[in-house]
Amino acid sequence: MNRHSARVVSVDEIPVIDVSGLVAPDRATLETVGAEMREAAARIGFFYVSGHGIAQSLIDEVDAAARRFFAAPRADKLSIEPVGRHRGYIKQGEAKMSDRARPDLKESFIWGLDVGADDPDFIAANRMIGPNRWPAFMPELRPLLNRYLDEAHACAKRLLRALAVSLHAPEDAFTRKFDKPISRGSLVYYPPQPPELGDRQYGVAPHTDYGVITLLHQDPVGGLQVATRGGEWVTATPIPGTLVINSGDLMGRWSNDVFKSNPHRVINTSGRERLSIAVFVDPDYDTPIVPVTEPGVVARYPEVSCGEYILGRFDKAFEYRKRAG
Repeated sequence: MNRHSARVVSVDEIPVIDVSGLVAPDRATLETVGAEMREAAARIGFFYVSGHGIAQSLIDEVDAAARRFFAAPRADKLSIEPVGRHRGYIKQGEAKMSDRARPDLKESFIWGLDVGADDPDFIAANRMIGPNRWPAFMPELRPLLNRYLDEAHACAKRLLRALAVSLHAPEDAFTRKFDKPISRGSLVYYPPQPPELGDRQYGVAPHTDYGVITLLHQDPVGGLQVATRGGEWVTATPIPGTLVINSGDLMGRWSNDVFKSNPHRVINTSGRERLSIAVFVDPDYDTPIVPVTEPGVVARYPEVSCGEYILGRFDKAFEYRKRAG
């Protein structure tokens, strides 16, 4: 059987949740939207959101800028490879999301909270806070991507409040430590995948995300496949005006497995270039991840530090970190 096989699902089978009411919600709206997200996560493991609040004009600007960046000369892009921190250009062959797969067929540009070299957390050696590696040949990228990250954080915090309420927890259970979030934005470019590479090659091999939640904009080309709770691979067809939302491993721990981390992969057999814009949302580095449980329910996981957990996963996945060590 072809490893790339996935069932094509109709839009009707995919939960699309209108979250526009979370901009200024009352308690009833938080409960209603939170319950919808909880049900979707339990049933199929992922969902789309509409009314997310990130302007389409901004998304279009980021998409266009990303395509200009990846079309730039290789030497220019290599000038901003990561140095110590997970920031900058990661060339093809440098990321491997599964130990049993080939390196992913993609390039990416990573950025995060934009701080200077005089930032006290950077000086104190916080390993996930530090200056971004902005490309000198595209000065417009810095203000544009900073604006996008701000908008993504605002959206994510709205979702996280509703998710907390769905667990009968305080609204701020997942957002009370967001002064210096260690979230990462990622522009990801997938070249057309030549058929001769066979079914052992992936744009991104099957994996789960590391952190709390992921907000993903995918272009119309498609290629994202998601594993259902029953283990079946299905297509996550691009739906205009929506973002794909999935829980990461830390959210699985934090919610005591109510929101389990969802395996997914990318296979770009379209014959065209594919681009996605992802934001991996996490709170402050030192946030203790302690399972949120209802009365009488036993916590399944010990406490971990948000930043230390994610860095441990980075060390296994990215070649630049192995060279740095």
